[in-house]
Amino acid sequence: MAYEDREVQTTQTTREVPVEEAREEVREERPVTPRDDHRMNVAERVIWLVAGVIMGLLALRFLLRLLGADPNNGFADFIYTISHPFAAPFFGLFSYNADLGVGRFEFEALIAILVYALVAWLFAKVATIGKR
Repeated sequence: MAYEDREVQTTQTTREVPVEEAREEVREERPVTPRDDHRMNVAERVIWLVAGVIMGLLALRFLLRLLGADPNNGFADFIYTISHPFAAPFFGLFSYNADLGVGRFEFEALIAILVYALVAWLFAKVATIGKR
């Protein structure tokens, strides 16, 4: 559907005029564009983009660790190296085994994904304070 074919919505505001002026209503109409209806602002989008990249790397790390991917493989090594700083704060939660290449259910990566999602949600809410 082309932009010109869309139905334009309008908002109406009314205000009362003092009694001396015979109480007439004044209407102000302004078209509502699709951009006005879009709740996410640029800061919120950037926050979710960064969080999505971090959570995606951690999800890949989790899958590679679960399947016991060989750390000598270039792709596995890249994912392990890039995701390590984001997963490292959570290694002390459970007995962490640093042996890469051995299949292991890495709870730390799942908890890291959850924590980063909550932090991103909090930052996104703070970034949109005052919006609708």
